[in-house]
This record gives sequence, structure tokens and C-alpha cells, in this order.
Amino acid sequence: MRILKGVSPLTIPAVLLSAASLAWTTWSLVDLLGTGEIGLTVAAGADIVWASVIAAEARGLRVAGRRWAVPAVGWAALLAVAGLLVWHGIRADSIPMAVAGPLLPLGAKVVWLLALTDMRDPAALTDDEQAVLARMERGLAFEEARHRVEMRRREMDAELQLAEVSTDFEIELTRLDKGRELARRRPLEIAPIANTEHPAEQPAITPSAPLLAPTAPPTPTSANMASEQPSIADLAREHVATTTTNTDAVNAILTARPNADRQSVAAAVRRARRNADGMKGGYG
Repeated sequence: MRILKGVSPLTIPAVLLSAASLAWTTWSLVDLLGTGEIGLTVAAGADIVWASVIAAEARGLRVAGRRWAVPAVGWAALLAVAGLLVWHGIRADSIPMAVAGPLLPLGAKVVWLLALTDMRDPAALTDDEQAVLARMERGLAFEEARHRVEMRRREMDAELQLAEVSTDFEIELTRLDKGRELARRRPLEIAPIANTEHPAEQPAITPSAPLLAPTAPPTPTSANMASEQPSIADLAREHVATTTTNTDAVNAILTARPNADRQSVAAAVRRARRNADGMKGGYG
């Protein structure tokens, strides 16, 4: 966010005073502590702290939400450097050096404060307004992150539901395929023929039931013999095949069956003759 409106004319003297202050501070610390590694390290550290604090104040940084923290650090560093410069003047037995030595960094600090104040945009937001906007930005970022997480959760739920539906579909297809395969492999179901003619003559054979002795065939009787003789129609077909006229066939049948009716026998012979002649005509 824009805080500074431009470069102030006070920036040039502030930079010059800062350069002179850094040079004076470095020489004083090296002269006070010696030209060894300790003196050079302390001098370089003081210069780095001085430049860093000036840059932080120009950017308007806040520490723990407090804007005054950075200027406080800058003034503390300035007081420490001023104390070292006073000590250096006292060690050198030079009262003017002890008094005038701290004036250079103090002057640079004051000029930088004026330059930063001049460069600050009067239309810039205050610290409270920036804090409100920062809270809004954080809330917006939080809402966006929560929205992304919620969308990921919904996508995962949708993928899970689709996977369950696909699994159920595959199971149903497999069940139907297995049912059709089982129907193809099932043998033909033929109902057994029940024997109802002589149910009492075939007892169930069990391990404890004694075996039945074979029965002798029944002796032939006149009724059995009559039932076993060929019918008039069978005799008619047989004699029609061996005779040339119907009269010969009728006489032969009456000879075998003297009790048969002559008209019935003649009708059977004529019917058998017509059937025989029809078959010959069909094959001829």
C-alpha cells in the first residue's frame, strides 16, 4: 500500500549526514576498541543496525501490531551509539570530541525524521484503517481457503457415491450374467413316468425288507388267448396283402374267425384294400 508520496528534498542532506555519521561512528569505535577483529565487527554491526532501522521506518513497519516499536528501536540504537561516542571523547581526553561526537548521528536521525514525515502521503490510510483492511483481507483469505476445502470435501463425497453406484451396477450385471449362465447349464427337467398299472405289485426295496420270490407266469386262459389274437383289421390287412380279391380275403378271415360277422369282415377288407391301393398309388 502506498504510504510515501515521493522523494523529499530533505532526503539528500539526510543521506549525507548518515554517511558522515557512519564514517565518524566507525572510526570512533575502531579507535576505542582497537583495529582488531572486535573493533571492526562492532563498527560494522552498528552501521548495519543504523541503516536497517532507517529503512524500516521508511516502510512503516509494525512490530506485534505496534507502529512505535521500530522508531523506539531506532532511538535506542542512536542513544547507544551516542554513548559510545561520548565515551570515545572522554577516553581521548577531548571534551569537544565528547560533546560534538554524538551531534552528527543525532542530527542525521532528526533530518531523516523530517524527510520521512515530508514524504508521507497525507491521504494515506491510518494505522487503524490499515488494521481493519488487514482483518478483512485475512477474513477473505480464510473464506477462500474454507471454500476450497469444502469443495474438495464435496468432490470426495461425489466420487464416493459414484464409486458405490458403479460397484452396485457391476454386482447386478454379474448376478444377471451368472443367472443366465446357470439357466443355460441347467439340464432339461423331464417329469418321471408314474407306474399306476400295478402299484401294489412293486413294494419298496429296503435293506430290512426280504426279497420277493419270482412268481410263475399265469396259465393261459380262453379270455387271455382271445385278447392276444389279432383283430379283424389286422387280419384284413394281412389277407388283403396275400389275396387278389376281397371275397378270398373275407373267406379266409371267416375261416379263422367263424364267429365273426361277415358284413363287418367285408367292410374291414374293403377298407384295408382301399388303403393298400392308395399306398401303392402314392409310391408308384
